[in-house]
Amino acid sequence: MSGRAMPTISTILADDEPLALDELSYLLREFPEIEIAATASNGPEAVEKILKFEPDVVFLDVQMPGIDGLGVINRLRESPMPMPAFVLCTAYEQYALEAFKAEVLDYLLKPVERERLAMTIARLRKTFLEPEPPAAAAPPAGTPAHSKLIVRSGGRNWIVDASDIVYATIEDGLITITAGTVEGQSNYKTIEELQSALDPGQFWRVHRSYLVNVNRIKEVVPWFKSSYQLRMDDKRGSEIPVSRVQTKRLRAMFKL
Repeated sequence: MSGRAMPTISTILADDEPLALDELSYLLREFPEIEIAATASNGPEAVEKILKFEPDVVFLDVQMPGIDGLGVINRLRESPMPMPAFVLCTAYEQYALEAFKAEVLDYLLKPVERERLAMTIARLRKTFLEPEPPAAAAPPAGTPAHSKLIVRSGGRNWIVDASDIVYATIEDGLITITAGTVEGQSNYKTIEELQSALDPGQFWRVHRSYLVNVNRIKEVVPWFKSSYQLRMDDKRGSEIPVSRVQTKRLRAMFKL
């Protein structure tokens, strides 16, 4: 018998219906990679348990007393803690669009079926337990990386070399690019769209709201228990949070 511990995915379950909570716990016990760290029966308790245990993933009911599931996600975004992945579990289909906007990992309809849950666990396994594939040396054929981009600042359209970009961030649907020579707004509408236009070997989505140039990282800063921030080499020395999902890649990249 091997003495090596199997890597696990720390998990919290939150649901105000005891039967639904028990059923989900029972189903998850079939997956040895899932470790249930705690359960919660309402929104405020879910926030408290998530902040305390810092899980990798939270299975979250939508309709709960105190704070609903989407409110829990929004409340946690106000904290310094790196965000876990979220799987929404609900009997209602109408929250799917809001869940998509909240960038949840998956959306399960109750009663949760084992086969559908297995698909979710496969996604979690790929996210948290499987090694990161090596970064591509170049974009796929037909989608060449742009060497120059437009940055709007001071009423002018500045042409910026991609290599001069330090990082980009999005807030309220507006992308701001910080480069060594200028800071301003991008014509791209989403971080995903901007990322697809740049060299994937050079630009890394370290957080849902941040895209960084790996060649412009100045320092890796330990932050909030087991998480990190990246200090960039722009004039302000901006500090960029690394999401919980991307922390594994950060550790591998810099042998932390």
